[in-house]
Amino acid sequence: MKATTKPWIFTASCPSVIGTVDVVTGYMAEAGNYIDEIHSFDDREANRFFIRVEFYPQSADFTADEFTAEFTSRSKQFEMEWELTPPNHRPRVAIMVSKYDHCLNDLLYRYRTGQLNIEVPVIISNHPDLESLAQWHNIPYYHLPITADTKPQQEAQIRELIEQYDAELVVLARYMQVLSSEMCQYLDGRAINIHHSLLPGFKGARPYHQAWEKGVKMVGATAHYVNDDLDEGPIISQGIQTVDHAHYPEDLVAKGQDVERVTLFNAIKCHVEKRVFLNGKRTVVFGR
Repeated sequence: MKATTKPWIFTASCPSVIGTVDVVTGYMAEAGNYIDEIHSFDDREANRFFIRVEFYPQSADFTADEFTAEFTSRSKQFEMEWELTPPNHRPRVAIMVSKYDHCLNDLLYRYRTGQLNIEVPVIISNHPDLESLAQWHNIPYYHLPITADTKPQQEAQIRELIEQYDAELVVLARYMQVLSSEMCQYLDGRAINIHHSLLPGFKGARPYHQAWEKGVKMVGATAHYVNDDLDEGPIISQGIQTVDHAHYPEDLVAKGQDVERVTLFNAIKCHVEKRVFLNGKRTVVFGR
């Protein structure tokens, strides 16, 4: 029954009222759109409803304009905010990185092999170390050094590059700089950061060495949206691995980097597949 190799994606949210599922599924049936996957969630605390649908039009004449014209009038009574994503859409993702290459390497591999359905038009760094990796992938690499005095100018350059390359999403793949409040507000809801998530939390330099000294029994990572609260934005994905007394600092670093890679990939994949909804300080994330 599938008319294309990839589905269209419909996402929406609105106040929690009776009929929200029916208005979506009812229209899909009337329009002859075959629903392949559907997820919904009603947040009783926030009184907010969320829905995501993957579907295949059965009509060869299907267009986004026709969908919009017909569904808009039906959704108005529900105050529904909705979006329709075509099968061929590949979000443009700008990657920011410093010296650690494990997350960048992983993302570029998954991009190259098609595991991530994205375009990477630009890589931005405050160090020159990873330029050769970008060149190997034929991706423009901008080295923008930063000091306390030049931070405003450097961040202005980053914003210019994001707009120049029309990036829909920005990924901080171990970009080891604290963003200014203005930069966080500029990126609010459209930038994903990855950082270690150790119990208890170890901040500052050499966190895995601090963790080893305290004898931690697990290491992990958290991927979250950037906002104006340092490392406290809405969480998209988390990962964890157990460790024990036989793991030395270098072992914790290696395990931690493995978790960071997978956790960041999972977060980006969920974002580009429109599986993530911002819900105040939290997220709603629909899995497969």
